[in-house]
Amino acid sequence: MRIPISALIGMFFTAAFFLAAIFAPLIAPFGMAEIVGGVWDPASGTHWFGTDAIGRDLLSRMIYGGQTTIFVASAATMLSFTLGSVLGFSAAVAGGWVDQGLSRMVDLVMAIPALILALVILSVLPVTLTVLILVMGLLDATRVFRLARAVAVDITVMDYVEAARLRGEGWAWIIFREILPNALSPLVAELGLRFIFAVLFISTLSFLGLGVQPPLADWGGIVKENSSGLVYGIPAALIPAFAIAVLAISVNMVADWVLSRTTSLKGGRG
Repeated sequence: MRIPISALIGMFFTAAFFLAAIFAPLIAPFGMAEIVGGVWDPASGTHWFGTDAIGRDLLSRMIYGGQTTIFVASAATMLSFTLGSVLGFSAAVAGGWVDQGLSRMVDLVMAIPALILALVILSVLPVTLTVLILVMGLLDATRVFRLARAVAVDITVMDYVEAARLRGEGWAWIIFREILPNALSPLVAELGLRFIFAVLFISTLSFLGLGVQPPLADWGGIVKENSSGLVYGIPAALIPAFAIAVLAISVNMVADWVLSRTTSLKGGRG
């Protein structure tokens, strides 16, 4: 199996970000909230990215911020795909009032912009990591539901699914043994996009003040903390923005390669 250069580059940077997030306490040179210098000190041998708006090491903040951002985005993505896929497949298999009820409820939620709805919810709830994951996962599950249902509707009319129905197989068998293996191609491609959307979403919430709360760090919060430095030509706010862009491009490169490997629906076991 020959892996294209673009996918290898994507894998390298994606793995680097995830490994840095996992081993953040071991590789960060300073503590997450430790003040170690002056305000916006320039890059040096001690502080590779300089310091932030109150004198914390920016490299350490970036590493710990990546850990928080990637953890929240990954957990929210897993929740959205688990819930959205199961409900979408169930709606396609059941049909009738189950399909209509779930679809109209999803349409209702999707009619409200996700960011506005999240801001309203988070303004009345305690903003913790658990709440952030639940809010992001539930809102994003509506998008996954629409994709999973659309794919499953096409698969449920195939011969091998009809054969499973005639054998008397239940919903669980049809969903997990017949539909899911043949729906992986579009779902895997969507997984990468939804993960990046989650990274951008949590960063946006933090920039607006309703995301990850101090003393925890995340990339959106680091942008907010150092945005005033841009007026003075201090690039501290641009570093986390660049990290978000690199992570987004890297994950999309990997997702594109995975999609090309499974580009067509398989014929099942029929």
